[in-house]
Amino acid sequence: MTPAVFLLLCGLLLSSPGNAQRRRKKPPAPKNPIDSIGIQGNFDPNRFAGKWFLVGVASRCSYLSQNHYRLEATNVMVTVADAETPEKPLLFSIFRPLDGHCWNIRQTYFPTERAGRFQVRGRGRKVDVVVAETDYNSYAIVYYQKAGKISAKLYGRSIKVGDAVTAKFEERMASIGLDLNQVFYFPVYGFCDSVDEYHVLDETKYTGIR
Repeated sequence: MTPAVFLLLCGLLLSSPGNAQRRRKKPPAPKNPIDSIGIQGNFDPNRFAGKWFLVGVASRCSYLSQNHYRLEATNVMVTVADAETPEKPLLFSIFRPLDGHCWNIRQTYFPTERAGRFQVRGRGRKVDVVVAETDYNSYAIVYYQKAGKISAKLYGRSIKVGDAVTAKFEERMASIGLDLNQVFYFPVYGFCDSVDEYHVLDETKYTGIR
């Protein structure tokens, strides 16, 4: 085989569709951290609905670390919107004091293809949500991811949960690299149950569709 023929064959091999496809192959997408969080099996939105108290939060947020003493008693009413449809979005109606007033923040947790996993869309970036663990009657551990950063909240059906549940929450947080200095608990007094029309922040109008 002459050198010219050899070079021609090499050129044909290098330009073959298979090689071109290999060259164009994109690197794998980076893993989404919240994908590693397990989801409550057979999640039932109707059993999850009802009143919850925000017991604790875990986060790497430096602002929260420096201002955790400003946390206010917070309670949440969860309802299932359009319960007759298979999607079953959850409506979160959050009540909390701020600057001497009671505020109501309303959010829609849009369901995804996996039961127990949701997405909240608002003014800023979307938030991915996973209901990781709940017995529906006393506690729920819910993870939130925004801009690739994970935090978590501990909800209770009453203002306090048992020591075993608190220990479980702290253990779950340690497994994702959050230590006790990044776990904060809410006051058990000073709750709001109603607000006036001037202190409502309605995020439910945001669907994420532009």
